Amino acid sequence: MRRALLGEIEGTCITRAKSEKIPHEYSTIVGIQESVHEILMNLKEVVLRSNLYGTRDASICVRGPGYVTAQDIISPPSVEIVDNTQHIASLTEPVDFCIGLKIERNRGYRIKTPNNFQDGSYPIDAVFMPVRNANHSIHSYGNGNEKQEILFLEIWTNGSLTPKEALHEASRNLIDLFIPFLHAEEENFHFEANQHKTTLPLFTFHDRLTKLRKNKKEIALKSIFIDQSELPPRIYTCLKRSNIHTLLDLLNNSQEDLMKMEHFRIEDVKQILGILEKHFAIDLPKNKF
Repeated sequence: MRRALLGEIEGTCITRAKSEKIPHEYSTIVGIQESVHEILMNLKEVVLRSNLYGTRDASICVRGPGYVTAQDIISPPSVEIVDNTQHIASLTEPVDFCIGLKIERNRGYRIKTPNNFQDGSYPIDAVFMPVRNANHSIHSYGNGNEKQEILFLEIWTNGSLTPKEALHEASRNLIDLFIPFLHAEEENFHFEANQHKTTLPLFTFHDRLTKLRKNKKEIALKSIFIDQSELPPRIYTCLKRSNIHTLLDLLNNSQEDLMKMEHFRIEDVKQILGILEKHFAIDLPKNKF
C-alpha cells in the first residue's frame, strides 16, 4: 500500500517552460531579481489539480514592477491551482515577463536530460507524485487471547488531493493489479502441480498487466469531462441535456444516436468528430452494434 501511494497515483505539474528572451537556463534577465534557473525551480513547486489526459498549454504574461505568483498562470479550465500564493519571480523594473508553459498529468517523476531541450524550451524536473510521504504502524490492543491489531496509516500529500482520496486511488490500483488472480481460469492461466509445488508462470501475469496498461486510455476517458474538449456552447448544452458528461459517455453513443438528439445537426456531429480526432485520436462509431 505504501508503494502504491508513493508511486502509482497520478499527479499534475508543469513540465516545460519557454520564452524567446531566455538565451540559456543559467542566464539572468534585466529587471528580474531571480535567475532563469531559480524561476524554473519555483515553477516546479507550483501545485496543480486536474483530470487532464495528455499535455496542455498554459502561460504567464505580467508587466512589472511587482511579484509573479501562481495566480498569474493562465491555465485551461480543467486545471486548478491549489496554492495561488506560490512565488515565481520578482520584477524590479517595468519589464514584460511572458513565458509559455506545458502542463502534464502522469505518475512517478521525470528528470530532465540534455535531450529534453526542444524548440528553445526548458524542461523542468517533473515530480508528479501527489503523495510526498507515507508511513505505517501496527498496534495491538485487547486482553488475554482476544488481542487484535490496528493499522495506522500516515499520509502526507502536496494538497492536490486529500489523504483519503489518495488512499482510495491507491486501493483501486492494487485491486486492478490483483484481479487477474481472481479470474485465473478465464484468463487462461496454466497451473503446474506436483507433489511438492504449484507454480504460476510469470509471463502470463505479465501479459495480463500489459493488457491492462493498454486499456489505460479507455479507463482514463471516464475522467475527461466534455467541457475539456473545446466544444461550442450550443453543442455542449445539447450533450449535457442528454446526460452526456464525460468523454466515455460520448463514446458510448453512435453518430446515429447523436442525430436523434433535439436541435442536433449533421454539422454538429462533424464538429465533434473533428475535435475527437484532433485532441484524442479517436472516433465515434457510425452505427450501434
